[in-house]
This record gives sequence, structure tokens and C-alpha cells, in this order.
Amino acid sequence: MRTTLQEVLLYLIFLINLCILTFGMVNPHMYYLNKVMSSLFLDTSVHGEERINFKSIRSITDFWKFMEGPLLEGLYWDSWYNNKSLYDLKNSSRIYYENILLGVPRVRQLKVRNNTCKVHSSFQSLMNECYDKYTSENEDLSDFGLKYDTEWKYSAPIINSPWHWGFTGVYRNGGYIFTLSKSKSETLNKFINLRMNSWITRSTRVIFIDFSLYNANVNLFCVIRLVAEFPATGGILTSWQFYSVKLLRYVSYYDYFIASCEITFCIFLIVFTTQEVLKIKEFKSAYFKSSWNWLELLLLVLCFVAVFFNLYCNIQTSLLLGQLLKSTEKYSDFYFLAHWHIYYNNIIAITIFFAWIKIFKFISFNKTMSQLSSTLSRCINDIVGFAIMFFIIFFAYAQLGFLVFGSQVDDFSTFQNSIFTQFRIVLGDFNFAGIQQASRILGPIYFITFIFFVFFVLLSYHNALEKLKLKKPETDEDKKSRKSRDLAEQARREGFDEKEIQSAEQMKKWKERLEKKYYSTEIQDDYQPVTQQEFRDLFLYAVELEKELHYVSLKLNRVMRKVSALQY
Repeated sequence: MRTTLQEVLLYLIFLINLCILTFGMVNPHMYYLNKVMSSLFLDTSVHGEERINFKSIRSITDFWKFMEGPLLEGLYWDSWYNNKSLYDLKNSSRIYYENILLGVPRVRQLKVRNNTCKVHSSFQSLMNECYDKYTSENEDLSDFGLKYDTEWKYSAPIINSPWHWGFTGVYRNGGYIFTLSKSKSETLNKFINLRMNSWITRSTRVIFIDFSLYNANVNLFCVIRLVAEFPATGGILTSWQFYSVKLLRYVSYYDYFIASCEITFCIFLIVFTTQEVLKIKEFKSAYFKSSWNWLELLLLVLCFVAVFFNLYCNIQTSLLLGQLLKSTEKYSDFYFLAHWHIYYNNIIAITIFFAWIKIFKFISFNKTMSQLSSTLSRCINDIVGFAIMFFIIFFAYAQLGFLVFGSQVDDFSTFQNSIFTQFRIVLGDFNFAGIQQASRILGPIYFITFIFFVFFVLLSYHNALEKLKLKKPETDEDKKSRKSRDLAEQARREGFDEKEIQSAEQMKKWKERLEKKYYSTEIQDDYQPVTQQEFRDLFLYAVELEKELHYVSLKLNRVMRKVSALQY
């Protein structure tokens, strides 16, 4: 118990330190900064056409109207609301008067080659061009259009730059790139020139608009990416990313306190790693038989990964930040740094999740708090059986919904969407009208049968299996066996070793067998012959009983001596 309390106290200190460290990385200003910027660039409508904003872009015409309207107005803030000039701009834009535009924004396009798909022979007389969806193999690398500037010439991708996962493809870096000017009028002329010379063509598959801001008031960078995908079906799909990250980690006194917590975290990591290594050397293969030990190893791996990500992010920030801020006339690619910081935050979030789960290991020694683990251990077989039946029916319905409604209903447009939609249906969130409109016959049949099987069959599957004779009812022998397993598990939690538990189980078996043989009420004849095996079992039972009586006698003598000593 003393060792357990020491481990609990040490782990609680580690957990508190980890919580301080993780919550010190985020603050509410991140949400508010993202909300303000998304409202400016996503919800602002084109002047005179209230229906057109970035979210509602559906055609190339709408896209150019956004570029020449809300985007241009949102990027260039060169005067106050009363038309007076801003204070000391230092050749930079101040969005909402507080956020410095770092460098200049960049616009990037990726295209595919012609004849990357095949036109059916029946339509070759009507159409001789075919542009497939975007893949790195289909990407067009040749110059096009006017060919005298960077926006018309292909730029090779940077090796360590992350790819972008969009709605219709995974896009790499590089492409046909141009940067905006510091002047609002020059940028507008640039947009008009590109529009008049057809910079966007049938082969265009995606356009990225990237720029970064810094707010000194809250010490946050906001990295923004607006994405317009041009699928092979036509039209435009828009998406966006707003990452508010703290790249300058150590500025205030609180930041240095967080740094001390990071050092403490590393010390704890070394101590815990040493403890686990010693346990593995002591118990060898038996160490890996405990699920709690696997959780320990997983937590250590996550901690080491988090430390690696933190070191990598800090090193890259210190190396690149000065270079990115050196020239205000070039694009500052903070997306790479923000991308890795988001990964680091995700790793830390998963780490602290499993760190809280580990507390169950310590509270399981308490009888009251161990009810959850004992309940799960008792019904694990039933849970596995239910999960197998549930997911067989669940995935069958998910595939049915995807194939029947996938082309009509957004919730079933992909197999993954179908799976999550059915989870929402189980929770009571569903769009029955859309399903019925997609198929007036199969829609209601799908919905009613899915609800019936999930709620009325699967959720009462235990009784259903017994009725169908697929599962035998629990007998008295099964109850005794389950009770025996529960007692053995309880003995293990209370500190008894395996030899003591096995000895107690053997004595119990001997006792039950002898009682059934010689003390059963069903036996009418007084004479019962004793076999050699039964005599041996009786003798061993007597020997074990003698040992137990001797052990109890020693305990009583020890207690009596202590009582006598207290009296004197």
C-alpha cells in the first residue's frame, strides 16, 4: 500500500505538470482570432451581389469577383474608418488595424494534362479533350498562356513542404505561382490581367490563396489558406484553413514558467522510462501479459514523440523565422511551421487523454472504484459478441446507403460519410426527407429496417440469442465458474500471489467433490465405497486443512501476545 501511494503521488504530480504544460500552449484568443479572420474572408459578400462570398462560389466568374472584391478589400487596410492614414505602417498592411500582414500573399494553381482520361468513341466527334481528376501523375508541368511571367511558368515543389488533402484529391506543393503586390491598385490590375488572359482554364484543378498575419497584442500568428477546387465534374468546391499558433514560445514570465514545466516533464519521462526498463528486466515476458503495462508503454511512446515534435518545431522556428521576416516583398511561408505545430498539439492532446486513463490503474485497488473494471471484465465476451453482430449489420446498411443514396444525398456521398451518418441516426440526428426524396421506395425501407434492427434486435440481442437457441442460458455450473473467476480476480487485486490462489482453488474443488459424494441429500444408501483416488484427494485435503489451521493458530498466538503486551 505504501508503494502504491508513492506511485500515485508521483503520478499526480506528473499529471498536474502535464496539464499546466498543455493548457499553457492554448488560449481563448486563438479561437477569437480565427473567428474574426474567417468572418472577414469567408462571409464578406461581393459589393452589390449579396449572394456571392467565398463559401458560395460556384463558378469561375464568382471566383474572380471574390478575388477583385472581398479578398482585395480584406487584405489592404491603408486608412482608418474616417479615411485618415494609419499610423506608421512601415510598408505593411494592418488588417483590422491590429494584425500585421507578413510579407505578401501568394496565389498558386495546379493543373492536369490533356488526354489524361479517355473519351468514349461515340463522343469523340463532339469532344476531343479530356481532363481527369488531379493526381501527381496527371499534373501538367508545361508552361502555358503568355509564358513571360511566373504565373504562366511551372515551379517545382519544395521537398519538405506538406501536401494538402482536399475534397477531390491530395495536392502537392509547386505549380503556377504569383505573389501579390504591396499596392492595392497594382494587385487589382494583376487580377484583371489574369482574368482577361484566361489564367484559369479547363485543366485547372485547384487554386490556393496563402497568407499569414501576426498579432503582437496576443503574440499569435494566424496562418490562412483559402482553397478553391475545380473538380472534373465542373463547378467549384471551396474550403479553408485558419491556424492560430504561438510560434514565439518564450516571451512573458508565464512562458518561462511553461518552459520549466517542459523541463520537469522530461525529467519525469526519464524516471518513468527507467522504471519500465527495470520492470521488463525483472518480469521479462510476463511483463507484457498485463494491459496496464501496454498502456504504460503507449504513454511513454507518445511522450517521446511529443518531445521530438516540440524540439523539431522550436528548431525550425528559430531557423526559419528570421529568414521569413527578412524581406517584406516576398511571400512568407508560415504554413510549414503551423502544420507541424498543429501535429504537436494533436500529439499532446492524445498523450494527456491516455495519461488520465492511466488513473484507473491506481484506483482499481479500491473495491468501490474497481467496479468499472470488474464489470467490463465480466461482460467482455458479451461486448465482443454484440460488437461483431452490430458492425456486420451496420456496415451492410452503410454500403446499402452509399450505393442507393450516394449520388443524391450529401450525408451518403462517400462510404465514410455513410458510416458517420448512421451513427448520427442512432443518436437521433437524421435527414429522412433527403433519403425519401432520393428513393421513395428504398429510402423508407432502409430507414425503418435499420432502426428496427439496431434498436429492437441488436440492443436486446442477449435475449434474442437465447430465444433462437444460438446461446445457452447460464446454468448453475456457469454461475459457480464465473463466481470463482471473480474471487480469483479480487484476490489478485488484494495482493495474493498465483500459488496461493491456485492452492485455494484446489482446496475448494476437493471440498465440493467430497461434499457431493458424502453429504449429498440425494444419497439413500449408508454404505458408499471409497476409491483409491478419492482417498488420495481426502488425504491431500486433510493435509492442506492442517496447514491452514496451523497458520490460523500462529496468527491467533501473535494477536494474543500483542493484546497481553498492551495490557501490561
